[in-house]
Amino acid sequence: MWDRIQRRHSVIALALPGVITYDLAIAGEVFGHPDLRLAYDFAVCTPEPGRVRANVGFDIHVDNGLQALETADTVVVPGYLPLSDPPPEVLSALRDAHDRGARIVALCTGAFAVGAAGLVDGRRVTTHWLELDRLAKRFPAATVDRHVLYIEDRGVSTCAGVGAGLDLCIHLVCLDVDAETATRIGERMVVGPHRAGDQAPMLERSRVRSGLTGLSHTLDWSVSQLSEKLTIGQMAEHSGWAPSTFARRFVAEVGMTPLRWLTIQRIGEAKRLLETTDFTMELIAHLCGFGTSSTLRHHFSREMGLSPAAYRKRAREPRQDLDLQSEERLVTRYAGAA
Repeated sequence: MWDRIQRRHSVIALALPGVITYDLAIAGEVFGHPDLRLAYDFAVCTPEPGRVRANVGFDIHVDNGLQALETADTVVVPGYLPLSDPPPEVLSALRDAHDRGARIVALCTGAFAVGAAGLVDGRRVTTHWLELDRLAKRFPAATVDRHVLYIEDRGVSTCAGVGAGLDLCIHLVCLDVDAETATRIGERMVVGPHRAGDQAPMLERSRVRSGLTGLSHTLDWSVSQLSEKLTIGQMAEHSGWAPSTFARRFVAEVGMTPLRWLTIQRIGEAKRLLETTDFTMELIAHLCGFGTSSTLRHHFSREMGLSPAAYRKRAREPRQDLDLQSEERLVTRYAGAA
């Protein structure tokens, strides 16, 4: 895909008429920010260069036409409204980019343009929760996942609404550059450093925790028992359901398995303790239910992209701009790119 050592990665955002400005700004702030000038080249294109009407009632000016997609390593398709199919030349350009190996990234309702190009058929995809039914109806050959923040399936990435687009873009930086750089972007943009793609969207998680489902009491109880060796059987017993019924309802309502949910809660508690206490790693591992510091390190590093010790250091040091923190490292990684 991308030889990140030899050259910068070209990211082109496709601004369709009615482009959702928030989505377009996310792509620019992540891939076009001066902090990552050694890693990415970023530009915006549109079907007809010039004034492009945005979804919120003002115009933006775009100089580049669709030919910019011919050399893109990643094509970002921000959401747009209304959700009519783009012109044939746009769909052809998207297919050509995908066929030559470019990564296709649809933010929010950008999935509809990617779908119209035939690039969601046979893939798992998602979009803004208000448009999930429409996406499934319009593209029946796709598998629409309603319980994730973002998905990558064979070179095509899609995500849920607005905030999930930022999660996806930061995730891509983690893959392209490294976890430390991705974390710094999250800090600069004042968001959490990482949300895994298989988390349920926030609205769905809030609905579970607000008592609108039969699981809410068990979730609250489970959080209070994190230091214990909590089993799925114990959670099922607390809920009053048989284990098989509990597991099925949990996935349907929370959007992930009970074990996955427990791991996320434990990591969240570990983050809090790392940020606010001087407890040893062994004690934190015990209090969070991981048992040993090695188990804590394994799960924490896999989820967060850095070790618990590195996270503690990061959380307690003064915040600085990413370019001051990582320029020397990026110069080394992208030697000869500038």
